[in-house]
Amino acid sequence: MSRFKMVISYDGTKFLGWQIQKEGRTIQSTIEDALKIISGGEERIVVHGSGRTDAGVHALAQVAHFDFNTKLKVKDIKNALNANLPKDCRIIDVNRVPSDFHSRFDAKVRYYKYQCYLGESILFRNQCWVVNKANVQSLNDVASQLIGVHDFLSFCKYREEMKDTRCEVFDSQWLIDHNMIIFRISANRFLHHMIRYLVGTMIAVCDGRFTKKDFSLLLNKPKKNVRIFKAPPQGLIFEKVIYDK
Repeated sequence: MSRFKMVISYDGTKFLGWQIQKEGRTIQSTIEDALKIISGGEERIVVHGSGRTDAGVHALAQVAHFDFNTKLKVKDIKNALNANLPKDCRIIDVNRVPSDFHSRFDAKVRYYKYQCYLGESILFRNQCWVVNKANVQSLNDVASQLIGVHDFLSFCKYREEMKDTRCEVFDSQWLIDHNMIIFRISANRFLHHMIRYLVGTMIAVCDGRFTKKDFSLLLNKPKKNVRIFKAPPQGLIFEKVIYDK
């Protein structure tokens, strides 16, 4: 039995997120179905992702691993997977890795970006959040507070079994490219809905529906189940994952 690491790109528009569900189309189930076809067997080949994206969220380079007993070369595995996958899910790369590699637990830094579009655009409707206004300087005044280790309890979907809600953020900044306003963030880990809550609340600060003081209070004195703002999923893109090995 060999362990393989794969890099996956997908348009999340028509997927119900990464994680397999009882019903509905997900990234994990779609890839596992393709692996079952390649293996020619009925036994499930579990695909472990580096992170779980929500329904409608995209990925440029999601990472996953799976164990597979095969004589196929890695290039042939990649080609066979893509031949059995839909056009909105593609395998960019496949490599054989040590048996102790884990796509989730070995990840050191995860990178995301969130795209907001000023105005109206048919072309970007599935890849951004259309907003009326956004001041990059004001957004960065808020975003800069996220750098370092913080408890993001206020900015995640609360689950009682979740014991640790601290994350270390390495980069947090807003950039502007013509009418596209892009938030880039990297961290050692992200909580459920965390980036969407952060973006939604920062945009709310920018347009006067929330204050910088209240944002800071939620960050420095975290509370569970806070009623704040959540950005829609289509603007969020999982960019890449960094590993030590």
